[in-house]
Amino acid sequence: MRLRYLQIIVFIVAIGCFDKSLRAEEILSWQGCIKEAAKNHPDLIAAQEEVKQSEAAKQETASGLFPQIDGQVSASTAQTASSPGKNTKSDSYSYGVTGTQLLFDGIKTINDVKAAQQNIVAAKQGFRFTSTTVRFRLRSAFIDLLTAQEMLRITEEIYNIRRGNLELISLRYASGLEHKGALLTAEADLADAKYGVSKAKRELEVAQGALVKEMGRSKLTPIYAQGDFKVMDSASTKPDFKLLTKDNPSLQQLIAQKNSAEFSLKSAYGNFSPQLSGQAGANKTGANWAPRGDQWNLGLILSMPIFEGGLRTAQVSGARALVKQLEENERSTRDGLILTLQQSWAALQDGLENVSVQEKVLTATQERSKIGQAQYSIGFVNFDNWTIIEDNLVKAKKTYLDAQASVLLLEAKWIQAKGETLEYAKE
Repeated sequence: MRLRYLQIIVFIVAIGCFDKSLRAEEILSWQGCIKEAAKNHPDLIAAQEEVKQSEAAKQETASGLFPQIDGQVSASTAQTASSPGKNTKSDSYSYGVTGTQLLFDGIKTINDVKAAQQNIVAAKQGFRFTSTTVRFRLRSAFIDLLTAQEMLRITEEIYNIRRGNLELISLRYASGLEHKGALLTAEADLADAKYGVSKAKRELEVAQGALVKEMGRSKLTPIYAQGDFKVMDSASTKPDFKLLTKDNPSLQQLIAQKNSAEFSLKSAYGNFSPQLSGQAGANKTGANWAPRGDQWNLGLILSMPIFEGGLRTAQVSGARALVKQLEENERSTRDGLILTLQQSWAALQDGLENVSVQEKVLTATQERSKIGQAQYSIGFVNFDNWTIIEDNLVKAKKTYLDAQASVLLLEAKWIQAKGETLEYAKE
């Protein structure tokens, strides 16, 4: 019993040292990670800039619907030979404005503007899709760090258990109650446990670096993920998978791209229409600066394509093919999303049930280990049987942690399949 108390004291001291080391690290909650990633992640920043580009492109296209006004100033001098040996020099100055207004082009420009507007919608949905991807990567990194922290705790616990076992076996070996093979096995188990602690520490550093990267930080600093392994979005009731696809950003982006292509097709048909513009101008001209002679003009300009070697016909064919392509892409994406949702939901339910099973297994092996420890110490159980019991306990601890981490990742995949963005707050 004294040895057992000693093991407990060593374990408590080890955990205390571990907690002390964690207090020196920056503690991050899941919501804190979300806020930082939303502000700093380069993929999100790049996607936001793409939205701004599409908005500028629409403004550029829409400018063709407004009057185009140009101003000009000119000055020139000319010299002519009016007679042999005599030259005449003349100066000319002018300034004025000219304005052109599109009156009709077969609503080509209007359709171009509508297509550009749909491109903005597509870019915004692209931003949402990027946010969905970033959220999954960030959540995965957060879960990995939680798992690495817990794995380090478990491996240190296992190390203390193995060390206590070695002390017990050493005493029994010294008194002639145990054989050398048992002693060597206990020493090997302790060495393996020590390796497990070292490996867990390295994996913890890697997990910290991954989370720092997904938050958009440029510098690696010691961090600690504050959280648990509780699943919040269990989706215990089977949802309507088809309904869930309606707001998915990848599907909405394709729909916007298809709408844009349809407007571009109408614009391509508008190329066959005549283009009518109004033009007006006012100028002052004269031989000296500032010129005082007034000039003005007002008129209409009508242009119409007659022959361009089939250019406009080819443009219509290409635009029509693009619409058809995007229609089929939309159908394929919708069907794929439904299947992905079904698979993700089923995997999440399997993971939840597996956690429940592994929890019961761990509880049973812990109780069996307590009984086995007591039985071995008084000689009711031989070394070989006791080793199997202890090995099962170690395996059960790790398996339970793996099951907990796995179900959190499955939850993250389920949320990603639904198309939820970084701001999704159910977790």
